[in-house]
Amino acid sequence: MSGSYTQSPLFRGMTEEEIELCLKEAKADILGFRKGEMIFNQGDKPRYITMLVEGSVSVGNDSVNGKRSILGMFSNPGELFGEVFLFLNHDEYANYACASSPSRILEIPKEYLTRLGDKPSPLQNKMLSNLLTIFAERTYYLNNRLQVLSCSTLKQKIARFILQNMNDRDRVTLKMSREEFADFLNAARPSLSRELMKMQEDGYIKVVRKDLIVKNLEGLKSL
Repeated sequence: MSGSYTQSPLFRGMTEEEIELCLKEAKADILGFRKGEMIFNQGDKPRYITMLVEGSVSVGNDSVNGKRSILGMFSNPGELFGEVFLFLNHDEYANYACASSPSRILEIPKEYLTRLGDKPSPLQNKMLSNLLTIFAERTYYLNNRLQVLSCSTLKQKIARFILQNMNDRDRVTLKMSREEFADFLNAARPSLSRELMKMQEDGYIKVVRKDLIVKNLEGLKSL
């Protein structure tokens, strides 16, 4: 089953045979989840490195007043989510992970990388090195999100998000629903819809289903 994992950053630089050996040694397992089903809840004890095999996952948290915030969306096979909590001195997840569509998740028991003994194997060392790179990339992502949330207005948040994520065709294809996008921006869904339409009317963008197409790049930069 390792062939589909060769593109995962967790197994970067490893052959299919090495990945297969890792999964066997770690006693990893694949679980299926229905759309809307929780993979782990806020407050659960971290037990596994969780990796998306198929489908999509949203990660977020619920505040004490019941407001739900989306912290990240994962739709690329091989992506990890929730892994940082395995290496913190915390006994529970501060976030939840929910299947946004029917999904399959690889679970690797954390003991494989947290109880290494005196002589970790070369494969364990490779995985730990890859995890350090993943943590660095995640920090970069969170820094970008902080830049979005620090904007004063919803229009500025949308503009910053587009500038960070647009491809070489000057468009962003959203990997989340409109409601999840609103949560990501810490905004109400009706407010987001109104602002997107207003930005389209003002000539900044064109909204086509899940695509946000840039029509006035310099205008977005000036917001």
